[in-house]
Amino acid sequence: MESSQEKPEVKIKYCLYARKSTEDDEKQALSIDSQIKEALDLAKQENLEVVEIRRESHSAKDSGQRPVFAKLLEDIRKGLFNGILCWAPDRLSRNAGDLGSIVDLMDQKLLLDIRTHGQKFANTPNEKFLLMILCSQAKLENDHKGENVKRGLRAKCDMGWRPGMAPLGYIHDKEVQKGQKRILVDAERAPVIVKMFEKIAYEDYSGRRLLDWFNKEIKFTTRSGCKIALSGIYRILKDTFYYGQFEYPVGGGNWYDGKHEPLITKDLFIKVQEKLSVTPRRHPGTHEFDFTRLIYCGACGSSISAEEKFKYQKNGNKHRYVYYHCSKGKDRDCKQPAIREEELLKQLLYLIDKIDLDELEAQGQIKREVARYRKFSYGILGQDINFEKRPIDIDTRNYAKYILIEGSKDEKRELLTCLRSRLELKDRLMSLKISGSN
Repeated sequence: MESSQEKPEVKIKYCLYARKSTEDDEKQALSIDSQIKEALDLAKQENLEVVEIRRESHSAKDSGQRPVFAKLLEDIRKGLFNGILCWAPDRLSRNAGDLGSIVDLMDQKLLLDIRTHGQKFANTPNEKFLLMILCSQAKLENDHKGENVKRGLRAKCDMGWRPGMAPLGYIHDKEVQKGQKRILVDAERAPVIVKMFEKIAYEDYSGRRLLDWFNKEIKFTTRSGCKIALSGIYRILKDTFYYGQFEYPVGGGNWYDGKHEPLITKDLFIKVQEKLSVTPRRHPGTHEFDFTRLIYCGACGSSISAEEKFKYQKNGNKHRYVYYHCSKGKDRDCKQPAIREEELLKQLLYLIDKIDLDELEAQGQIKREVARYRKFSYGILGQDINFEKRPIDIDTRNYAKYILIEGSKDEKRELLTCLRSRLELKDRLMSLKISGSN
């Protein structure tokens, strides 16, 4: 009887995995290209079969956040690879979750070997334990670095220097080493910031008026050369840093006295906050009018919005007027005049009289509405039980005009959205513009 033959040794197919985070904690790590070069040199010396090379630029501090690494583990489960080649164990994992996935694959005998520069981790208890120690050490280093960074930021705040980018109107002193940079006054922009607070406090400027002043009168730009946005203006006006105090982190409740030079006094800052809170900002769109969002400005292309005004008489009567005008969404300087709702409706009725009925895609819908009304008036109210056999004879044009005069807001909107052409208002005159034409 022939002796049983030993099982042939399983050939290991390696995937070369190179990773480098762009975060500060790994700036000293080898670049991806350097890792690949070192690993390929090792593969050549050890006669290792590298089937594929995979690169990833992502931090390994958090579990399940690396798509390339996740695909690598999936392909190992499928049997495409049974070995990993990388520069160091911390390239594979700096967290317990990903480390557990690697060890689990080794326990299942799907991952047979891990090679790094100067180390080998086979599927043995001792070598798996060593791998876990080295990756756990990398996690410990990350945890310590996070604590050290937070401690350093707190120490910087205690010294009176706010971490992060200096607010507009200040610059960092670049002549000192990192970590000791002071915040200096920006001689070019600081006077403008001061003037900005004064215009709100003493000249009753609004945020929008300030924006026009910035962009049209003084041509103000940020440090990056961009125009300032309206949201940026309000952010500056609410920043306590400008009178010498700051909160860090924002919302954390920890306040510090800054060592930087204040641009304004606390009294001026408080006065500005009072001015900003006098009139709550109105949110557009809280009141819906009959014909808004259906008509466009013929001059600048912005949508037409509306506002209501009231006139009170001495006898106690109150009159309500609705005016439609350009919203100036595309051109803040659009000078198109407003038009009363009564005049707007009059012109819409005139257009309905003049348009070809084919322009109105609502004819079928109008007939269905008439049929529904007939069913109610004749059937429900007990009138003429033979109404359904009678043909529907309806004047579509007059019915459309009736909807514009007596219909609900939703009915008016639904009717006008059936027009094939766009409604435009220019110089208080309504017109229909075919879509796509100039």
